[in-house]
Amino acid sequence: MAPQGKIYRGSVKDFQGFDANQDAEALYNAMKGFGSDKEAILDLITSRSNKQRVEICQAYKSLYGKDLIADLKYELTGKFERLIVSLMRPPAYGDAKEIKDAISGVGTDEKCLIEILASRTNQEIHDLVAAYKDAYGRDLEADIVGDTSGHFKKMLVVLLQGAREEDDVVSEDLVEQDAKDLLEAGELKWGTDEAQFIYILGRRSRQHLRLVFDEYLKIAGKPIERSIRGELSGDFEKLMLAVVKCIRSKAEYFAERLYKAMKGLGTRDNTLIRIMVSRSEIDMLDIREVFRTKYEKSLYNMIKEDTSGEYKKALLKLCGGDDDAAGEFFPEAAQVAYRMWELSAVKVELRGTVQPAGDFNDDGDAQVLRKAMKGLGTDEGAIIEVVTKRSNAQRQQIIKAYKAHYGRDLLADLKSELSGSLAKLILGLMLTPAQYDAKQLRKAVEGAGTDESVLIEIMATRNNQEIRAINEAYQEAYHKSLEDDLSSDTSGHFKRILVSLALGNRDEGPENLTQAHEDAKVVAETLKLADVSSNDSSDSLETRFLSILCTRSYPHLRRVFQEFIKMTNHDVEHAIKKRMSGDVRDAFVAIVRSVKNKPAFFADKLYKSMKGAGTDERTLTRIMISRSEIDLFNIRGEFIDLFDKSLHHMIEKDTSGDYRKALLALCGGED
Repeated sequence: MAPQGKIYRGSVKDFQGFDANQDAEALYNAMKGFGSDKEAILDLITSRSNKQRVEICQAYKSLYGKDLIADLKYELTGKFERLIVSLMRPPAYGDAKEIKDAISGVGTDEKCLIEILASRTNQEIHDLVAAYKDAYGRDLEADIVGDTSGHFKKMLVVLLQGAREEDDVVSEDLVEQDAKDLLEAGELKWGTDEAQFIYILGRRSRQHLRLVFDEYLKIAGKPIERSIRGELSGDFEKLMLAVVKCIRSKAEYFAERLYKAMKGLGTRDNTLIRIMVSRSEIDMLDIREVFRTKYEKSLYNMIKEDTSGEYKKALLKLCGGDDDAAGEFFPEAAQVAYRMWELSAVKVELRGTVQPAGDFNDDGDAQVLRKAMKGLGTDEGAIIEVVTKRSNAQRQQIIKAYKAHYGRDLLADLKSELSGSLAKLILGLMLTPAQYDAKQLRKAVEGAGTDESVLIEIMATRNNQEIRAINEAYQEAYHKSLEDDLSSDTSGHFKRILVSLALGNRDEGPENLTQAHEDAKVVAETLKLADVSSNDSSDSLETRFLSILCTRSYPHLRRVFQEFIKMTNHDVEHAIKKRMSGDVRDAFVAIVRSVKNKPAFFADKLYKSMKGAGTDERTLTRIMISRSEIDLFNIRGEFIDLFDKSLHHMIEKDTSGDYRKALLALCGGED
């Protein structure tokens, strides 16, 4: 149960009217005779707390002279048996059994060691060490030392001491010093001082380390996780990342572990069972809500789709409810969301992957391109080498030099020589950014049907200067205004959003705290999450809401969204998804995500363009072109943080030929 003064966040509680002898008798009858009543077993065991299950085991022994766990093992089979038996063990003995299995036999299950030792409190570690000694007559530290090696072993030993500082009083000077020491031990050092990482991440308190991570982001310009990925490797890297994730939010860490256990083909049942059992009386409600917020589906539904039979029924009972149906938003998810808004306010240098060529010669490049297209066949490699290694400004100079030297239109020649996806990519790179965006918008509105996703992506993410340049390019290319085309091709609130964004009149000043609080009230009232005393009509509120999201500056909106969380205990993105629909919802969500973390927004779109069967080459091409000189380097970092694989690797796996070669050149490197 929860400590005094703390709200209980488990999904399994003490059963009211509990009688150990009665339950022992019910289990005995469920296993008596031919076959067993699995439904009765799972209903009883999943609705009792661990403390009550231990009492049932003792009562069973007293009444029948038999070991309940041994009988359950005999009567049940497979994953269901593993789950039920795991529930019968006290938490420390459950962890001890998991670790014993992880290091027994050939090979070691490092992921299991990492998950348990990175996430447990000091007291849980002490209980685990004692349980291991009691159950197996062996010293846990000695067994782990004998089965692991290097810096991975050293960090595991540090965690096994259960000696993390627990003082919530934090020294600002020490926070700054630790952040500086971590930076100097990794990014600023030739080689890496792993001992410094081990000491700070293995010993400092959670509260202290959260502030260290914030300070590190400020001085390094990147999150600590990205530096760990760059400086460390193998199981040691995975362990340190798990420690950082657990310091930030254990609920988020376990939500991610559960998602990965079930996504794709096959299910990692050992991981699924271990987490559902071990967190059911600690923070399952928090895990559920973070899961729902992060993956846009409930843990309940993912278990339902991914498992079967009594095993599924038992897991769903431990899960405790379906958040897709409830639509609630719990404090832990609000805290995770609030932390994300705080991190988004930290200034990070944006970097493209395409830089101006140092030894640039426009006439020389024009000659290389002409030679690549002259005569029979085309040298696509030479074209890719020139076009992807020059900045857009340099490409415009090459176009002029080509015209002056040969009296020909370079874009027309490229169009006649190239084809397919490569042609679209190369020709897109030869346009100015404003011309390219204008062309994409024109394609999105012309002909039958409208590609709303393209309109949203471009209009929601461009700054004032970019929007104004797009308007000019659109007028010049198509002899009509962008605003007119958007107005004639869309309707309702969606049209109003796009037209407002097309004006390029977003404020560019800093946050205004007083105004942010008032704006947060309007947002809360519009999303029906607060009963703010207001004489505004519904239509007037929606107009003000639209105005806030479409015209307030990014720093100001970050503050608005933080105030919104404090006011409602909801994240604004989650609330919009729950209470809006269609293109209006998608447009507002894109604005919110762009405000929160624009590189992460594009990383997510790139991932979705390549995951699953088939590739959305239009989206992939558009983002790689438009972000290559702005923030593609940052997008790469967010991509690997979000999806545990590099953008380079995914492009390499998902595309082919010269198109792949050109995309990888724009990507600029493997992370």
